[in-house]
Amino acid sequence: MLRFMPVGDSMTIGSAGEHTWRYRLWQHLCTTYGGPFRIVGPRETLYDKATDEPTSYAYAEPDFPRAHLAGWGEGWLHMAPLIAEAVRESRADVLLVSLGLIDLGFYTNAEQTTENVRGFVAQARTANPRVRMVLLPVIPNVRAEEDASFAAQVTHFNELLEKTVADLDEARSALLLASPPPAYDIHRDTYDGTHPNASGEHKIAGAFAEAMHQGWGLGQPYAARTG
Repeated sequence: MLRFMPVGDSMTIGSAGEHTWRYRLWQHLCTTYGGPFRIVGPRETLYDKATDEPTSYAYAEPDFPRAHLAGWGEGWLHMAPLIAEAVRESRADVLLVSLGLIDLGFYTNAEQTTENVRGFVAQARTANPRVRMVLLPVIPNVRAEEDASFAAQVTHFNELLEKTVADLDEARSALLLASPPPAYDIHRDTYDGTHPNASGEHKIAGAFAEAMHQGWGLGQPYAARTG
């Protein structure tokens, strides 16, 4: 049985009332992956904007395996120290990682963020030397349209991430770099310039699904949906 763990920031945890891309990917795997699988992780909640806490269970569709390791305002910097225990406890086989925007926006530059990626990968492998990972490049948000230096850091980090994935990829612990979601438009696929709406959720789920299908022959191509 394959155990998938979504790892991410506010775009992955989602907020009250949302489906999340985690739900969309689970739906896809249910219909296209031929073997047994589980969604695992130490957390289950959504972020509650009313209380400013990750305490909500108000999913738009609550009847799905909601486990994850994601947090509003958390990045590579925050997840690197947590990932070994999370992998060990959940026995995760595949990590689906969407991180970096919060790091570059508030905590670390592109080079420092890349070092935290390396630390994350190393820590995950201490818990499971055969763990596989799919890493999604940072999707530029509305700030990148207004802040040229931030946009440059995002571009630079994504270049470094590509090199890091190639450098750290191993036969027994494969790393895949997902392609950015095609035709992702922050004005149409988000509700605030950063966080995905329904179409954005599908596109992010599709990016992970396509990477696993093309790289590992896992599942099938993602069927485009908007609702």
